[in-house]
This record gives sequence, C-alpha cells and structure tokens, in this order.
Amino acid sequence: MSYVFSPAPVATVAVADSPDRFPVRRIFCVGRNYAAHAREMGKDPERELPFFFSKPADAVVDAGETVPYPPQTENFHYEAELVVAIVTGGRDIPEAEALTHVWGYAIGNDLTRRDLQLQARDKGRPWDFGKAFDNSAIIGPVHPVGKVGHPDKGAIRLTVNGETRQDADLTELIWSVPEIISFLSHSIALAPGDLIMTGTPAGVGALVSGDVCVVSIEGLGEIVTEIGPRE
Repeated sequence: MSYVFSPAPVATVAVADSPDRFPVRRIFCVGRNYAAHAREMGKDPERELPFFFSKPADAVVDAGETVPYPPQTENFHYEAELVVAIVTGGRDIPEAEALTHVWGYAIGNDLTRRDLQLQARDKGRPWDFGKAFDNSAIIGPVHPVGKVGHPDKGAIRLTVNGETRQDADLTELIWSVPEIISFLSHSIALAPGDLIMTGTPAGVGALVSGDVCVVSIEGLGEIVTEIGPRE
C-alpha cells in the first residue's frame, strides 16, 4: 500500500526533564468545570453533568513558543488548565480505577476566539471555530505520575505581562480528574495519547499582540507564551 501523499507527522508534546516526546492522539476539553468561571460565562454553576469539546491534535504548541494572534477574531482569550495525559486506553472505566490510566500531568492554556465561540453558542452551533483553530492548545512538558503523583490540590495561576488574571486552586474543580476520565470513557473509548484539558478558573480575558502569558500550577512549574503579530 502507498499513500496518495505523505501522512502528516505525529503531533507530540514535551516530556519534563527528558528528550522523549509524548505522542498526542486526541485532545478532549471539559467545559465550565470551575463554578466561578461558569458564573462569569453567564451559566448556572450547579453541578450538572460534564460536557466536552475537542481540539485537533496538531493544534498543540510547546511552551516557550510565540503564538501568532489568530485570524477572524477581535477577542482572543487565555484559559489556564490542568492537562491529563492518558497512557492506557479503555471504555467504561470505573472511577476507582481511572487514575491507573494516567501517564502524567501538564500545564495547559486553552486559547479561545471568544467572540466566535459565543456567536456559535448563542445560535446553538458547535464551538469548533472558537476553540479548535491552529495553535490553540498550548501544552507544557508532561510530568510523569511517578514524579509528581496525581495533583488534586494546589494553586493554578495565570499572569499577563506580570499582572495576575487567574488565581484559583485545583480543589475548586467541579468534576475531579477520576470523575472526568470515567464519565468520558462511558461515551468514547479512551486511547493512549489522549489529552484531557480539565477546565479553567474564573478570570478569563483578552490577549493582544506582544503580551506575555505565564501559567503556573503548583508542583508542575510554569509555562510562558508570547503572543505574536496577527496572522
């Protein structure tokens, strides 16, 4: 068998303190998983069932890279997130066994064309153009569970040009990591290389060209991203 054209290279993210790379299969994202963020988006923070959207694997960007300001938006937002890296696939995973499927954790920044997302939301349309665009998933180095354990508490913060914009704690997640993995696996069979972005705290806001955005999570360090000129 031969291909009509050469297949695209495998999308990968860095591994902390290692030359290895973690291959990315899919990126799942949990919507409105902090109560205060749900309120700032005009939604009821009551603990309803979690919902998900996705980003393409090739939307990943390493920490330290410059991300161009994307086209077709005038309201480009940051969202600090804890990222879960799946190493063992499965379907209908019990919550009590969910963490055994995790290889490690990373810091993420779910970049969002907020104006396009809200336009789609208000019309009952998919969020793809607001969430799943090029360079929209900044993912820092993945830290193996053997070194960092399973973070379930600790500060998650984001600054823009040194000014704090998001400041919360992982204990504020509405749905915990084991619950997210279990719930998702009952709908879609998880597979090695899947990443799960677990949601962002309150304080989301706009970025402009020249901004320097820093996301930190206690125990995982920090990632830095500069926003470049408009594409």
